[in-house]
Amino acid sequence: MTSSAPHREPSAIDKIAEEFYNKSLELTPEWGVELGLPGYESAYGDYSPTGTTGQISLLRHTLSALANTNTVDAIDEVTLDAMTERLSLELEILFTGRTELNNIASPAQEIRSIIDLMPQESADDFAFIAQRLENLPAAIDGYIASLRDSAANSMFPAKRQVRIVAGQCTDYAKDGGFFDQLATSGSAVDSTLSQRLERGAEDSKLAYRRLAGYLETELLPQAPEQDAVGREYYSLMSRRFLGASIDLEETYAWGVEQLDAIIAEQQRVAQLIKPGSTIEEAKRVLNADPARKLNGTEALREWMQGKADQAIADLSGKHFDIPAPMDRIECMIAPTQDGGVYYTGPSEDFSRPGRMWWSVPPGEDQFTTWAELTTVYHEGVPGHHLQIGTAHLQASTLNSWRRLMCWVSGQGEGWALYSERLMHQLGYLDDPGDYMGMLDAQRLRAARVVFDIGVHLGLPVPPQWGKGTWDAEKGYEFLERNLDLSKGQLDFEYNRYLGWPGQAPSYKIGQRLWEQIRDEYAAAEGEAFSLKDFHTKALQLGSVGLDTLKRALLK
Repeated sequence: MTSSAPHREPSAIDKIAEEFYNKSLELTPEWGVELGLPGYESAYGDYSPTGTTGQISLLRHTLSALANTNTVDAIDEVTLDAMTERLSLELEILFTGRTELNNIASPAQEIRSIIDLMPQESADDFAFIAQRLENLPAAIDGYIASLRDSAANSMFPAKRQVRIVAGQCTDYAKDGGFFDQLATSGSAVDSTLSQRLERGAEDSKLAYRRLAGYLETELLPQAPEQDAVGREYYSLMSRRFLGASIDLEETYAWGVEQLDAIIAEQQRVAQLIKPGSTIEEAKRVLNADPARKLNGTEALREWMQGKADQAIADLSGKHFDIPAPMDRIECMIAPTQDGGVYYTGPSEDFSRPGRMWWSVPPGEDQFTTWAELTTVYHEGVPGHHLQIGTAHLQASTLNSWRRLMCWVSGQGEGWALYSERLMHQLGYLDDPGDYMGMLDAQRLRAARVVFDIGVHLGLPVPPQWGKGTWDAEKGYEFLERNLDLSKGQLDFEYNRYLGWPGQAPSYKIGQRLWEQIRDEYAAAEGEAFSLKDFHTKALQLGSVGLDTLKRALLK
């Protein structure tokens, strides 16, 4: 998985992709920060309806150009397939008129969280942060305008999401909180920036208070109680997160079967941990084992880093090629306490390494290694870090949109979940406790399929899990029985599934599609099949939709 491929002369389609990439960075400069590119340190995109109009114009222009350009090779064919699918779908979604608002991945969080990716060491770093804080209020006001426009077209988020996000905004804006701490940190680095940083922090707090006020007093009274988004919008979101069209009822039934099978395997493994025990009793044995406990977030971070470094050292050159600078990952405790674990990719030149972030809910300071090891492999190597780093290294063959901008959750998260199972197959989760942790992760992802599709489409509850049709309340009870999480983590996940339809199931469904593609590829290759070569070929395509991935590998 090196970048040793011969240089490929950019084609006409590559030039269209590069133009789209550059124009997208102009419209959404936050992507430049995510990629670690110079020149995007302080600007925000236009979150108002005018900004949406600009996005629509760019999508239409690019699709028209693609439709009138011929491919020259297999790389072009994949680019054309991927861009046509992604951009056409995004137009469909924008035409719904719905402005996103949820507890995890909407502008309410992203306008603040982009600051987490900005360097915060030198005076120049904090000068850029001061500029970003000065620009933040306009971004918030644009977002409020889009929410109003969406509401005028009767496109509302559920009350539950409005209340949660209002609470998050209030927390961001509290005195002594995130923005004030940021200003204090910058002032300690360069006292000449103190006034600008303090003023920027105050203005940013006021902006988030305006957003919270709008949500509580104007949007909340209009928002519906019902959490389910219905089949039409859910189908769009499923395609967004998978890059594939699926039979939702068949996938729901498969999710139920998967969940039953995983629980049966957990029951078997429980006997290895303590003969005669239930799954819950076996977990209590694991939780009571001092050798499997971590106390405090710093101990968690150090353990994460050690396991990630070991995986890179062990797998490199044997099961995967992991050349420098991709052989470095940084494990971090997130500055927020929203819950969840996530990965942020390296800058294009790898000067900022790929990072694994753990957002620890308030009050949680004890962690169990048996439950968390599989997550390290999911977020690190051979999961997201290997996947995203490999794409970054394909500069000699892939255009910037393919390498750096296109991200499809089902392909990416499906690969990461596939990687967890792969690490078990390679012997890294042979310990019954660690294997129980992986099965718990698989169980969580299977339960997501059942919950997410079931609740949003109002499908019948399987008899082993209740009766009637799914609603949010029945869904919470179901998750309590299947997700072994703290109360804070469980609540976060529950609200995430309700407010971000189609995303959570993309992990397990993506894993399913990855395994189907691999098996079909192996059958076609026969005795010549090499799992390592399959992984290399697939990952070097970059993050594309799963239907595109299948077409590219199974011509």
